[in-house]
Amino acid sequence: MVNKIAFVGAGAMAESILSGILNKQVIRPEQVYVTNKEDQERLKHMKSTYGVKTLSEKREVVADADMVILAMKPKDVTDAIESIREFVSEDQMVVSVLAGISTSYIESELGKEVSVIRAMPNTSASIGFSATAIAAGTYANAAQMDMVQELFQTIGTTTVVDEDDLHVVTGLSGSGPAYIYYLVEAMEAAAKESGLKEDISKELIVQTLVGAAEMLKNTESSPEELRQNITSPGGTTQAGLETLKKYKYQEALMECVKNAKERSIELGRPYQRV
Repeated sequence: MVNKIAFVGAGAMAESILSGILNKQVIRPEQVYVTNKEDQERLKHMKSTYGVKTLSEKREVVADADMVILAMKPKDVTDAIESIREFVSEDQMVVSVLAGISTSYIESELGKEVSVIRAMPNTSASIGFSATAIAAGTYANAAQMDMVQELFQTIGTTTVVDEDDLHVVTGLSGSGPAYIYYLVEAMEAAAKESGLKEDISKELIVQTLVGAAEMLKNTESSPEELRQNITSPGGTTQAGLETLKKYKYQEALMECVKNAKERSIELGRPYQRV
């Protein structure tokens, strides 16, 4: 695997990935180095929680790292690359988890033929259930792609895609958990309004989601077929679905993914290189 991983950025996504790979024991805490722009409290949290090495000195963090993971906010990418550029060599690998930022831009800013690979995980990485899409930059080779896949498979599933597809992946699986949590919020609110105890409703809702996911994963039936199988004419499920149709539930979700995709494209537009 790798002997040293450097995280540049210490936000929620960095922590999710870090937590996941440490939980799987694929690397020891002392092999992980973390730095960020200026938030010392965040670095203290990462060190005290996970036992990793946290430093402001970029050279010590990045030098000799097998893999440098860019996990800052996309708007900070230019300054972040500038702060590490002189310490990154062509025999290292840079992995970006930044929405909208192209590999060509990162390669251009680094100013050398460094292997850059983009990965789009989601925050379920922290418990080993991320859905991660991976795309190769100009200089990344097959062995490096295998290494990145192997790492991210410790925190969920991986799928190799063309880089242009990462915008829709961002709107689909990158942001997807938030859509599910929003759904659960609504279901919990409905249950509370109907007088069901919160602990009971939470248990029922969570298991319902888990069961539905397992059905999708372990049967050959399409989502439409599974829906139809539990929808009896004139029954309770049909009554609920008719309400969703009335409020254009499917259309809203489709627009949700579309708008997240467009936002990813918009965020990345200033960072395009041809």
